[in-house]
Amino acid sequence: MDSREDREALLLNLNEKNYNPLNDVLFKFIFGKEERKQITIDFLNSVLLDYLHHEIKDLTFAPTEMSPEHEYDKLTRLDVACVLDSGEQVDVEVQVINQKNMQNRSLYYWAQMYVMSLPSGKTYRALKPVIAINILDFSLFSQTEPHAMFGVYNPENGERLSKHLEIHFLEIPKFVNGPQKSIKEMNKMERWLAYFANRLTDQEKEELAMQEVAISDAMLAAKAFLSDTAERREYINREMARMDYESGIEDAIEEYEVSKVVSMLKRGKSPEFIADALEITVEKVNRIAKENPINQFYDKEEF
Repeated sequence: MDSREDREALLLNLNEKNYNPLNDVLFKFIFGKEERKQITIDFLNSVLLDYLHHEIKDLTFAPTEMSPEHEYDKLTRLDVACVLDSGEQVDVEVQVINQKNMQNRSLYYWAQMYVMSLPSGKTYRALKPVIAINILDFSLFSQTEPHAMFGVYNPENGERLSKHLEIHFLEIPKFVNGPQKSIKEMNKMERWLAYFANRLTDQEKEELAMQEVAISDAMLAAKAFLSDTAERREYINREMARMDYESGIEDAIEEYEVSKVVSMLKRGKSPEFIADALEITVEKVNRIAKENPINQFYDKEEF
């Protein structure tokens, strides 16, 4: 199936039951609009209440493009940016592909927002705390819990340097693969994670919508989004870009594995040894060997 056929299939089959809540176009539509800010407030409270020690009552959306100070600097585009009623700035990012740069990327976005919070001519006391929340469709850290918060601490006594730096990560796969709970057993943040993971049955989705008004509103907003042809096409363009990227990565991995298998077979290594060394199956080694005939094998000595 070529790219055009992929797009047509997605366009025809896309509906309110099978959409990807982490598509950044859809995410910004739901969580980045003034008319739906109660959804954003509810989600932020689910993540931050235990850290802020007070409930977020209101917020103001901020520009998501931060113009570089110099023409050669990198332009920063955020997914959703806002300022809480208590003064903290918040950046919410969604990332579905692990490009091996998430920690540095989040720190860079945090730094950009922190620097921009200091008005010209003001002292450092005018700097505003920045909280970053990253929703990831991949696992990144060693802890088993899906939610991790990072700050700057003294390793000797755990004393925190400043509350101005706070970076949260929500790893969806760790929620999906973690202990299974019913909707009633989940806390508010877990229910939001269940929404983002989008693995629920129709009955569970109905129960989730009944339990959480904000999540029900998010589902209704997604339905409205998908009914708009222009929005659907932009959504599909993003999904296709992601699929193309993942396909390119898979092709590169396959090419690397073929090269290594052929090289090791030429050096006399057994299929079992190669499979163990490359962490692939013996069947895959044999398939590669069959598809890439080798005329001469060398001694079977292991190195």
